[in-house]
Amino acid sequence: MDAHQDARTTPLGRRRIVDRLAQGWTVAIVADAMGIDPKTVRKWRDRFAAEGAAGLQDRSSRPHRSPTRLDAGAEAEIARLRREHLSGPSIAGQARRPLSIVGAVLRRLGLGRLAALDPRPPVTRYEREPPGELIHIDTRKLGRIDGVGRRITGHHVGMVRNRGIGWDHLHVAVDAASWLAYTEILPNDRQDSATGFLTRAIGFFGWHGIAVERVMTDNGSAYRSRAFAAVIRTGGLRHVRTRPYTPRTNGKAERFIQSNLREWAYARPFATSAKRTQAMRPWIGAYNHSRPHAALGGQPPISRITKDNLLGNDT
Repeated sequence: MDAHQDARTTPLGRRRIVDRLAQGWTVAIVADAMGIDPKTVRKWRDRFAAEGAAGLQDRSSRPHRSPTRLDAGAEAEIARLRREHLSGPSIAGQARRPLSIVGAVLRRLGLGRLAALDPRPPVTRYEREPPGELIHIDTRKLGRIDGVGRRITGHHVGMVRNRGIGWDHLHVAVDAASWLAYTEILPNDRQDSATGFLTRAIGFFGWHGIAVERVMTDNGSAYRSRAFAAVIRTGGLRHVRTRPYTPRTNGKAERFIQSNLREWAYARPFATSAKRTQAMRPWIGAYNHSRPHAALGGQPPISRITKDNLLGNDT
């Protein structure tokens, strides 16, 4: 029950009504003491007399009878027309029903939106076999910090608003096979930052013996720039872009960003952005080398890097 904070007739209050009546209080005195109408007192008295304690519980507000509700056949006809992808007004015209009635039926059947007719495609989870075959890259804006804010405290009281303080930009690169990840905090997400990050990410994976073959990004302007294409071409890589308005295509990067936000960026209060950036390096080190990963059977990403890959480190 989601009762109003000042509600007088919660189940506990209703029990108090019948208890006081049983003690000899009059209806008028109970009503005055509880700040309610005498009619309300009599209602709960009569319900308790007829049903016992069960009568003091909440009931559905749905009426027992709905004489104007359409029968099952009429609702089935509206549903059939909807599955032919007709709009509400078209259905109302063909079924000769008021548009408001058609809308109510469609909402009740879960067909209020045409999108409900087309089931969502099943989530296809994939895992690239060799490390480096596909690297996911993405960015996320992080509000700069100058004192602990509402994101940590959960309230505005005593908070100093720092409007216009700007943003830090988290850049991430995740290997689709091993989930080994590389991150940086950069001042923006423009092409100079994106190309520099890609170059350093390739170096990071190469240090682990991983030869990057393909890079997946969204369709942001930095990733469509000539400078970014030049780095791709120089490295002999293939650039794969996500489908427009389909962020799940780059889902591994999106999921990794959420881990960053939950376990590092907003895990504890930081006094400044610099303090938060300093905490990033130990977190990503733990993520790669010791944090159990559900998709890897509870093992860290480094466990997927084979000895043959790691030979590159020794040399």
